[in-house]
Amino acid sequence: MAVWRVLSRYPRLLWRLQGVAGQALLAHKARSFFVVAAVAMGIAALTVIVASVDGARRKALEIVDFFGPDAVLVLGGDIENRPVGQRTNTLTWSDARAIARSLPGAYAVLPMRSVRAVTLRYGNKNHEAPTVVGATENYAATWNWPLSEGRDLSEDDIAHGAKVALIGDAPAKALFGDASPVGRTVMVKNLPVQIVGRLSYRGFTGGGSDVSVDDRLIMPISTLTQRFNLDRNYFRGLRVRFHDPDLIGVHMENLRALLRHEHKLGPTVPDDFTIMSASEILKFLTAFTGGLVAFLGVTAGVAILVGGFVLANLMFLGVSERRVEIGLRKAVGATSGAILIQFLSEAVYLTLAGAILGVGLGVGLGESLSRLGMLELRLSPKIFVLSLAAALAIALAFGLRPARKAADLDPIEALRGGGE
Repeated sequence: MAVWRVLSRYPRLLWRLQGVAGQALLAHKARSFFVVAAVAMGIAALTVIVASVDGARRKALEIVDFFGPDAVLVLGGDIENRPVGQRTNTLTWSDARAIARSLPGAYAVLPMRSVRAVTLRYGNKNHEAPTVVGATENYAATWNWPLSEGRDLSEDDIAHGAKVALIGDAPAKALFGDASPVGRTVMVKNLPVQIVGRLSYRGFTGGGSDVSVDDRLIMPISTLTQRFNLDRNYFRGLRVRFHDPDLIGVHMENLRALLRHEHKLGPTVPDDFTIMSASEILKFLTAFTGGLVAFLGVTAGVAILVGGFVLANLMFLGVSERRVEIGLRKAVGATSGAILIQFLSEAVYLTLAGAILGVGLGVGLGESLSRLGMLELRLSPKIFVLSLAAALAIALAFGLRPARKAADLDPIEALRGGGE
């Protein structure tokens, strides 16, 4: 029973110390405000950084999922090394026929090229499409991109240079609102084009830019090259799909060997094309995200350290100003442990308040940046947990020395105004 009474005193003592710590903070509102504001700035930076990194990872997975594990994209030119004077128009119709005829495992070959910034017009409505793509038949199927209505491009469309098109979700909404675009005629520059299919909404950007993949129009490549006066012998890109995605590495090597043979490249001559798979895109995006984490992590760390130094300096100042109070409390029986707990509690309350305010500021700043298209953010409970953990770490790392200084003050020296 006596042991229980001794143990039961500690919770009551801790509760009383929390009340004393709260009163001390309220008695020094200006100092408390500066500490909370400094910590909040660091936590806000941490919030934006964690959300942006999570958003970048989600974006990378979306792009890889859209690309598909069973496909590769071949681009003309060596885009990785970018040699001076290199040609980018290196892929020909002969290459496409050779792949379709001779490459083991390949079942879909889709030549593509594009033109940029083309004005679409329907009635009195205009929309500038960032990309108009020219492709062969089965564009939607080869990209595993479902149609929300209508049909895909056909062999007859390509053979006859038909003035038809698939429309992305963004231009469809801009020109037709909630109405169906299928069967309507859109002016592509000065060319009347009938919409035969509508691509379903994807909802993300790609290609290393902030342009939505939904903001595009797809026409037969024969129509595009003829109407926009493009070179008919070459195209910019080539998508190839294979039956067995587990053998994608072998398929890529076979494709590379075939294209080098078709382009008559010697053993010492570098590739004049680039082959990309989903795994390579993910590898690049992961490396980019890792660099982003390192850079932004340093930024957040500096911001949090600044908040910690502000906390430590203002707490040291508070200990100096409250020497008499500490001396009186010790003179009437307060232990050094109680003083230590009180000052640490003050530090914890200030940093927790800064964490809550910082998360709010970070979310607000992140939403503003998202609306401006500068960042892709993903908010999750992890942000709140990390912010609270960072706040407690700041309190313990930077509040412990001032708290120990307060606890170690000699009561007699403190009441005399000394003890420094």
